[in-house]
Amino acid sequence: MIESLRDILVVSDIDNTLLTPTEGIPSVNKATIQLFCALGGKFTVATGRTVESVQQRLGDLTLSAPAITGGGGVLCDFSTGERIKNEVLPRAVAYRALEDIYCKFPTVGIEVMGADGLLYVVRGNEYVQRHLCQEELSCLLIPLEEIHCEWNKVLFAGDHELLGRVKAFVEARYYPGIYFVETDSMYYEILPEGVSKGQALRDLCRYLKIPVENTIAIGDYYNDIELLQTAGHSVAVRNAPGEVQLAADEITSSCMDGGVAEVLYRLIRQYARECDSASRN
Repeated sequence: MIESLRDILVVSDIDNTLLTPTEGIPSVNKATIQLFCALGGKFTVATGRTVESVQQRLGDLTLSAPAITGGGGVLCDFSTGERIKNEVLPRAVAYRALEDIYCKFPTVGIEVMGADGLLYVVRGNEYVQRHLCQEELSCLLIPLEEIHCEWNKVLFAGDHELLGRVKAFVEARYYPGIYFVETDSMYYEILPEGVSKGQALRDLCRYLKIPVENTIAIGDYYNDIELLQTAGHSVAVRNAPGEVQLAADEITSSCMDGGVAEVLYRLIRQYARECDSASRN
C-alpha cells in the first residue's frame, strides 16, 4: 500500500528515457528528481551502462537508491561504492561465444565489462569509439587471452546489418548459461542467464524491503520491456517504439520533453496533497 512518497521506488532507464548522450539530462528532469527525493521518494536508474559510465552521465545528480547497471547484473550503491549484486558470465561458455564471433566477424567491435569494474576493449571499430566517447568511458585495449577477471557482460558493436548476421549466427548455436540481447540498433550483448533489468528490480526491492507493486518503471527500448512488465506500474516515453509503448500502462512525454519529470511531478502532487490532508485531519 502506498501512503506517501517514501513508499514509492521509481526506476528509470537512462539513454533516451532520462537523458540523451548528446544533450544530457533535461533541466526539468533533474530539478524534479531532486524535489522527489527531497520529499522522501526513492529514485534510481536501470541501464546497461557500466558503473563508471552512470556516474559520469549523472554528474552531480544524486540517486536515492542503489542503481541497476550492466543490464541488471550489477546493483551498486553509489553512496558507499558497494556492489550489492555482481553477477558474472560462465567464463568458458562466454569465452567460446566471444571467440566464435571474433573469428567469424572480423569487423565487429567487442567490449568486455569486467567484474573488477574495468572495461576491456578486445577489438575496436567506429561504433566502439562512438560508444566510448558518448559515455565518456575509460578502457583498456587488451587481447582476449589477457583478461583474467570474471566478466559481467560482453558488448558487440557494429551497424544494424552486421549485428543482424551476428544474431543469426549465434541463434544457430548452443551456449548454455548465457543469452544474447539487442540493447540498441548498434549494440548486441551477452548476459548471464537469468540476469535482466526486471530480475534486478526484484532483487532491489528485496534489498530495500519495498513491495514490487510499489514500483514505477520508465523505459524506451525493447530491453526495457521486462522491467516494465515487472514493475507495479509501467511508463514508456513517447519516443519509444510502438511495441514498447504497448507493454506499458501509460505513455509519458518524450525524453527531451521531460517525460520522467512528468511522472514524478504527478506523484509529488498526488502524495504530497494526501500527506498534507492527513496532517490537517
